[in-house]
Amino acid sequence: MTALRALAVGVGALIVLADLFDLVKSLVVPRPHVRGPVSSLISGGRRVLHLAAGTVRGFAARDRFLAIGEPVLMLLRLFVWLGVGLSGFALLIWGVGTSDLGHAFIESGSSIFTLGFASERAAVPSVVVFIAAAFGLVVVALQIAYLPALYDAFNRRETLVTMLESRAGSPAWGPELLARHYLVGIEGNLPAFYGDWERWSADVAESHTTYPILLYLRSPHPTNSWVVGLVAVLDSAALYLALCPSRAPAEARLCVRMGFTALRDIARVVRIPYDPDPMPDSPISISRQAFSEAVDRLVRAGVPIERTEDEAWPHFVGWRINYESIAVALADIVHAPAALWSGERSQRDDAPVAPVRPVDRRPDQPEGRTAERT
Repeated sequence: MTALRALAVGVGALIVLADLFDLVKSLVVPRPHVRGPVSSLISGGRRVLHLAAGTVRGFAARDRFLAIGEPVLMLLRLFVWLGVGLSGFALLIWGVGTSDLGHAFIESGSSIFTLGFASERAAVPSVVVFIAAAFGLVVVALQIAYLPALYDAFNRRETLVTMLESRAGSPAWGPELLARHYLVGIEGNLPAFYGDWERWSADVAESHTTYPILLYLRSPHPTNSWVVGLVAVLDSAALYLALCPSRAPAEARLCVRMGFTALRDIARVVRIPYDPDPMPDSPISISRQAFSEAVDRLVRAGVPIERTEDEAWPHFVGWRINYESIAVALADIVHAPAALWSGERSQRDDAPVAPVRPVDRRPDQPEGRTAERT
């Protein structure tokens, strides 16, 4: 074996091992991990995708573009894993065989894709060929097993996000969520509601840090978003705790706690800087005027306010400061719909969209009342 072929064997083995290591970390190990070479390449492709999305005018068109782009990146990652492995095995086959480099690539592809139309008769290359065939089957099998797990987590996430549309409008907004429960007299359902979202936050923290691609998969309805929905739920709980401390259920406090814990777990994975122990009087993006208007809306809905605005404001700020910076950054990164209280977007054409309250039609008032816009 010449020195050049020996070098090819070493380099090929390193390429195959690095590719397999990245594959196992991405699809098998159930915890956040440092990006491998293939994952880093896909992350670079995602940045290009989102830069391209920034040139698309209008949120609806941009949403359609991104809804297709992320699944394409998933398929691209599969082909990159296969392509890198094919190159590594080609170097191995060439290093231990007698064929030229071009034929080694053909033989590597024939083995990985289990076609079997090209092979050398030497014993050592045959061993490499069998390993290459096993590698190809492992990559495809893991990807096939990965997709159901991925979409199962996606469906679990979207179930509550979709249910939120009837409770908080679309895009969701915290004050509207709290107001609608009191308007129709179902405020007794709020403890169970916040309990569901506490469990939802824990599920999202686990699934979205293990499979970060879930962060970018978009909701079926363009104006729904998991980030916006979570912000709305946390804002409603923060308002409840700030304005009605004796009536707000313990589940609201637990929901906020689990919500910002989930956001912090995700922030570490996507490398969003945040203050782990913010001061409760730090400034937030919501103005005092916006808070006052939200309180007026809640009063009109019949929410029994226990604190004055001046008393409630610092409590609300103290709750929201725990999750605001991460939520706003994530909403911008994933191109979430511009909702009230969800922060500004890099896309300047994305003006905040207020939820529209449905007309309240009743048998004694079939025409209902005019729908109120926030």
